Amino acid sequence: MREVPSGLVLHARLIWRRNRGQAGLFLLLLALLGLYAWLYPGLLSWAGVARFTQNWFPVALVAIAQTLVMLMGGIDLAIGATVSLGTVLAATLVGESALGAGLGIGATVAIGVVAGGLVGTIVALFGLPAIIVTLSSSFLIGGAALLVMARPGGSMPGWLSEGLVGVHPSALLILIVILIAWRVLRATPLGLAIDASGDNPSGAFRSGVNVALARIAAYAISGGLAAFAGVYVAAQTGAGDPLIGMPLTLQSITAAVLGGVGFLGGQGTIRGAVAGSLLLAVLVNVMFFLGLPPVAQYVMQGLIIVAAMGIKRLRERAG
Repeated sequence: MREVPSGLVLHARLIWRRNRGQAGLFLLLLALLGLYAWLYPGLLSWAGVARFTQNWFPVALVAIAQTLVMLMGGIDLAIGATVSLGTVLAATLVGESALGAGLGIGATVAIGVVAGGLVGTIVALFGLPAIIVTLSSSFLIGGAALLVMARPGGSMPGWLSEGLVGVHPSALLILIVILIAWRVLRATPLGLAIDASGDNPSGAFRSGVNVALARIAAYAISGGLAAFAGVYVAAQTGAGDPLIGMPLTLQSITAAVLGGVGFLGGQGTIRGAVAGSLLLAVLVNVMFFLGLPPVAQYVMQGLIIVAAMGIKRLRERAG
């Protein structure tokens, strides 16, 4: 009689299937972290960890935001513009008091959620291509940022900037909280709907899942995360900037692809995207220490996307 595997064994097999494709990513990440630590020994200090995570944090946030949309088979080209809008709103709305700061941050994130939800509604209910809708939205959101603040300006409370980007790795703690929140969300009906809709939309629909609502929710959460990334960037710079978030759109896609997220939906994990964003941040820093020009970063990101997709296609054909 054939022995039935225990629940623990089945769970271990499921974890292995989800992570086996990311083994190379994590090995490469460990190797590059070792190289970076060798080039910059200060990385291993408390202050070094704090500085690195402060620069990595916005990229990690937009990578998570982009992954949520890509898992649903979409793409969000308005993430960078939403980050820019978040910076100018934060520099305008965040007050000096704790209450004023909380209300300003809450309002900024809420506006990002609404903007993302509206984009998701157009994509989900009208069936328009996400790449077209989000590209158009990037101009609209970017224009709104310029209306709020035509040039860099405004200010952030000094105590808030010190708390977020000071000598302590606050960014790392916030990122851990966000990842725990995602873990909790995945156990809720909404999280299950997002997972099911991304993996098999037709099957999820036949099972009674509101696929359109799940897609709207993914875009809304993505918008909120991008706006919060804008708040953090404003705290870093001490001011708002209506154009500062534009490079983050490409970085979010690059990090997601590095983390194994596919463009057709249902492939990849948030964990992988965070690892991809960390790998991207380490690569940029290593290139800086090797003396490569900034333009090389953009070339590298484009090559990464092409190479990652090419490797994935070759694996699929081989399998």
